[in-house]
Amino acid sequence: MAKAKREINAATPLMLLAGPIFGELMLNILVNNVDTMMLSHYSQNAVGAVGNANQVMMFLNLTFNIIATATSVVVAQYLGAKQYDKMNTIYTLAMFVNFITGMLFSWSFVFAKRIILHAIGVPDIMLEDAYTYINIVGGTMVFLALYNVMLQILRCNGYANIGMIISIVINVINIVGNYVFLYGPLKFLNLGVAGVAIATATARVVALIVAIAFFYAKKIGNFGLRYIRPFPGRLLLSMIRIGLPSAGENMFYNLYQIFLLSLINKMGPEAVNAKVYSASLISFSMVFSNSAAMATQIITGHLVGAGEEDAAYKRVFSTLKISLPITIGLATVNWVLSPFTLKIFTDNAQVIKLASMIMLVDIVIEIGRCLNMTFVSSLKAAGDIWFPLFVGLGMMWGIGATVGYMMGVGFGIGVAGVFMGTASDEFLRGLVTMGRWRSGKWRGRAIVKAKKEVI
Repeated sequence: MAKAKREINAATPLMLLAGPIFGELMLNILVNNVDTMMLSHYSQNAVGAVGNANQVMMFLNLTFNIIATATSVVVAQYLGAKQYDKMNTIYTLAMFVNFITGMLFSWSFVFAKRIILHAIGVPDIMLEDAYTYINIVGGTMVFLALYNVMLQILRCNGYANIGMIISIVINVINIVGNYVFLYGPLKFLNLGVAGVAIATATARVVALIVAIAFFYAKKIGNFGLRYIRPFPGRLLLSMIRIGLPSAGENMFYNLYQIFLLSLINKMGPEAVNAKVYSASLISFSMVFSNSAAMATQIITGHLVGAGEEDAAYKRVFSTLKISLPITIGLATVNWVLSPFTLKIFTDNAQVIKLASMIMLVDIVIEIGRCLNMTFVSSLKAAGDIWFPLFVGLGMMWGIGATVGYMMGVGFGIGVAGVFMGTASDEFLRGLVTMGRWRSGKWRGRAIVKAKKEVI
């Protein structure tokens, strides 16, 4: 076991965890934007192809997050309760299960790619590049599945800064790899999207290796088959019960996003590219609220595990007072600058106009998303895992998809109208989840009791 523990409690500053997570997410956003920019100068169709492929692969990644999400909740609560004797079993079980599911689902996805991409209406001119990208990146997603678990383990043990360090490493690999294949020494191979995919896959392998190295260097714990002999079936079922509804909410959200993307795909390549470019910039608007929500989830889990529910309740609202104004400011500045920043990716005036309209709607989206992420993450950390799923399922499809179709297609507003559906969903869902937190119905749902209460 670890020789030293980083204790997380009510006095833990938000930025101690949110700061490194913010840096990590920001680096990931920057490299994604660099990817998009590099591809946009190589081929506009390649941008749409990779954007569609990534949207679908995000759904696959959410499958892996069933165990990764459960790992975050279980590890935080057990550490908060100071029950360290079960940690190596939890760590090993999470890695083992995600390795098996990662291999199974990633290759199943590769074999089914043609059916999936045709089902969501990817333009024919983009299909071959999308196939290529999925073959390489999708086929190696097992490494991402394992890294997701490692990242949660490191964060919950107080080492959020390690994720940021790893991001620096993999982002350098990604950017250098893109340059080498698209414009540099290996340009003559004419690999294009395949070269970008190779760089992405390589970066993920390195990320996993570095994360495991840090795990052992910091003496957080150990992995080994001996820790899951006899096989802890009851623990696995508990983790699945925690992770399934949590990841299920995200899966339904991604299916909902794929449905909206299918509407946009029918509006033509310019609408598709406007969606991809605006998404690259919108990611800056949500990065702080996302990192603050992740940090609060970890702190909430520790506090609930320690039996300090009142402190957890207050801590969540303290986070919101910081994250909401910053998020609104970022989204507004992002929209104001969009006519200029979008020119980094394209000089197509119609694409810029459509993308800028999307970013105006995004101001409302980010208000709701900030509320949503903050309270949903905290509810999950406290063990209230089913409510976010049911609310999300009802509002995504009952409001988001309906309003998006009506505004985007029915009223002919176009791609910005589709995003109006997302704005309606995020804002109303944020208010509902805030009401759930205020009601206190999440209290008493912890999966573990503090050590002092254990006989």
